[in-house]
Amino acid sequence: MNIINKSLLVLLFVPATVFTTSFLTHAAGSSSQTILNPAAPRKSQYPRIVIYTVSWCPHCRELKEYLTSRNIPFINRDVELEPAAMEELVQKYKTYGVPVVIIGSDQEVIKGFTAEQFEKAVAKVRSGNKP
Repeated sequence: MNIINKSLLVLLFVPATVFTTSFLTHAAGSSSQTILNPAAPRKSQYPRIVIYTVSWCPHCRELKEYLTSRNIPFINRDVELEPAAMEELVQKYKTYGVPVVIIGSDQEVIKGFTAEQFEKAVAKVRSGNKP
């Protein structure tokens, strides 16, 4: 085997070995995860936000895209998939319409969605419900 063939063989073998080793190590169960410290949870600059939605609603989609694009954490309750959420929407919040946004511990309840209305309600909750 001449020197060019040996060099070519090494160039092909080393990357293949590295790829195979990392693939097998990953597949063997050492998945990529971020380690969290439960004693020190990240503090959000937003109060707790729960939204009641359905998957096909354009206004719900707009709300979710708004929150997601701004990295605003929220809990999504799909009232079609979660019967308890539908019951809560009707019994507690007295509506059959979506979206409904709950900010804080029921400090602000928004039926429908506009960015201005949402930001105003969040500011109100942050300030302790002072107008």
